[in-house]
Amino acid sequence: MNGSATPRGAWGVRDLTVRYGRRVALDGVDLAVPAGAVTAVIGGDGAGKTTLLRALAGVVRPAAGSVVRPERRRIGYVSGAAGVYTDLSVDENVEFVAAAYDLTTTALTRRRDALFATTGLTGTGRRLAGRLSGGMRQKLAFALAMLHEPELLVLDEPTTGVDPISRAELWRLIARAAAEGAAVLVSTTYLDEAQRASTILLLEDGRERDAAPLLALAATSAGTATDRRAAVPVAGGVAAPGQAGRLAVAASLVRRFGSFTAVAGIDLELRPGEVVGLLGANGAGKTTLIRLLLGLLRPTSGHALLFGRPPSRGTRGRLGYVPQGLGLWQDLTVAENLSFSTGAFGSRLPALDPGLSENSGALVRDLPLGLRRRLAFAAALAHAPELLVLDEPTSGVGLEARAALWDTIHASADAGAGVLVTTHHLDEAGECDRLVLMAAGRIVAQGTLAEIVGDGTAVAVAAERWDEAFAALDDAGVPVALIGRGLRVPGDDVTGVRAALAARRIPAEVGVVPATFEETFVRLARAGAADTPSGRTTP
Repeated sequence: MNGSATPRGAWGVRDLTVRYGRRVALDGVDLAVPAGAVTAVIGGDGAGKTTLLRALAGVVRPAAGSVVRPERRRIGYVSGAAGVYTDLSVDENVEFVAAAYDLTTTALTRRRDALFATTGLTGTGRRLAGRLSGGMRQKLAFALAMLHEPELLVLDEPTTGVDPISRAELWRLIARAAAEGAAVLVSTTYLDEAQRASTILLLEDGRERDAAPLLALAATSAGTATDRRAAVPVAGGVAAPGQAGRLAVAASLVRRFGSFTAVAGIDLELRPGEVVGLLGANGAGKTTLIRLLLGLLRPTSGHALLFGRPPSRGTRGRLGYVPQGLGLWQDLTVAENLSFSTGAFGSRLPALDPGLSENSGALVRDLPLGLRRRLAFAAALAHAPELLVLDEPTSGVGLEARAALWDTIHASADAGAGVLVTTHHLDEAGECDRLVLMAAGRIVAQGTLAEIVGDGTAVAVAAERWDEAFAALDDAGVPVALIGRGLRVPGDDVTGVRAALAARRIPAEVGVVPATFEETFVRLARAGAADTPSGRTTP
């Protein structure tokens, strides 16, 4: 239904049902998407998030119910495929979208300059969009969707696969769009992201579910999982984390690529029975460090040891590895993939969970992402490895699938294996016994979640008009974040926050509160990158 006769900003769906053939993708869903606010839809794979967003954007026709939206030319839409033409330059992408919306040269110049300044895209015009980093491509997609100043902005999982620093920057842009009056609808699989919205819709199998229990569980469990085991069972007895032998050691590890130093003097130990989380922005050096530990790269200096020896074919047999790309053969079936991997390690075929067992004859390329990740775990664990290395193992999967994968990780650690895991989900930090934070090739902090956050603080701001307060702080260069309808600023600069608000005569309650892990992580990562010379040539 077109919303031309509807007051500005009164968008949403009512009793919406969408079918694909006989399959019901959405069943009687209600959602209001008001102007000047961020609304979030959260759910796992197949929950119906994308269908709901596509229906509101006018791409999917409902079987029943109603959709109230602006005319299509007043909608900005970023699909899960990012909405960027990778074989065009940044400027060519902008010119293509501008032509589609008949923007005048004057309007285009004004909007492009403003959006590029806020997104950090200034100076990238001649670069191919496909050569931008993942975070920069997402920012370009956002800028393209905002180019015509839409009334309704629809963003389908805009931060999937994006590192935490870029996520924070994208959410600043999303909040700014809402502060300027747009109605913003965002789908996500990240619970911490959903909590930034003023309204949250939880979908499961195309139906609405009560989000309150999920939010309550997140609130009560945040930061407590670092003490998840007082003692860790290992082969031959019980040992506290860190008290058994070392599985892997990195000592003064350096790796250079020409003049660029990717890993700059890392010292790290991994022990049986502990889950170690390796976190950092894109380019921090995480994947390079993993490849050095596995023996897939040779160090420029320093050394890496696995089970007391340099990495070799022999040590490889004691490892389980799930790379970012999962390491599966797309043109083989589930059963054929497992047969190949277990044959390589001389192990037995593992027992499969019902989801994989029912699809044992299916080609991997035809499986949903959640099942592909479960298959990669099954292949990596079949030979009972002593050390499990997981590079972003839960990226892109829904809440239930992530929980199931973490159950598998914890079970492996409880059985005595050491686990090294990288993740972009900062809410997963609490699943780890120990955290290692990297920036610019170095370790900038390590310890438990509680130890890293320590006594860090943030400034909380409550204003009757959050949008005006946000704009005042953002315009003043303050790194402000929207959480619901409240605002937070990392650090303890109450005076600076009050001054920025007073300059616009905005009344607000301002106070110091304990920092979150995300705020601490972003602060440490930015400080670590700023302290390192460009080129990173000196360990």
